[in-house]
Amino acid sequence: MILPVYAYGHPVLKKVGSPIDSDFPLLEQLIEDMWETMYHAKGVGLAAPQIGQAIRLFIVDTVQIQEEGEEEKGIKKVFLNALMLEETGDNWSYEEGCLSIPNITGDVERKKSITIRYMNEKFEEITESYEGMNARVIQHEYDHIDGKLFIEKLNPLKKKLIQRKLENIRKGKVSAEYRLRFAAQ
Repeated sequence: MILPVYAYGHPVLKKVGSPIDSDFPLLEQLIEDMWETMYHAKGVGLAAPQIGQAIRLFIVDTVQIQEEGEEEKGIKKVFLNALMLEETGDNWSYEEGCLSIPNITGDVERKKSITIRYMNEKFEEITESYEGMNARVIQHEYDHIDGKLFIEKLNPLKKKLIQRKLENIRKGKVSAEYRLRFAAQ
């Protein structure tokens, strides 16, 4: 089922997600709905707070953004109860956007390499390292489960320039090709 994406200004986006266990109700269905919602909105990642759940769950699919013939360099994974162990390497800037903040993008500096510990959907613990775009997408979604948004990492001038647009999103004065839920709803 395609779920509404919670928009900037909704309090759930600022909450630190709670860990979950294998008894979490209807987890398999929630993950399936998140994939469907993410693809419908043309995203490459989606975190549970973006669909109104303040839990430590996010999904990532970077396979779809790889060059033709290089799809194996991407990842398609579920991350439960993730813990960022290390972010290393040089900072690199890349223009990011977010399904919860439609029509706004900005250059964000992130480290090139990460090591993360998480559980997959079978609650098997995994520790892996990622680089480049895979690392960036994971970092972006990981920020969501820590109650952080990419706009907090923008330079001060860019933050000032987008204030009016952010206020319009907060008030529900924005459109997207997918359903949004606003704080006032």
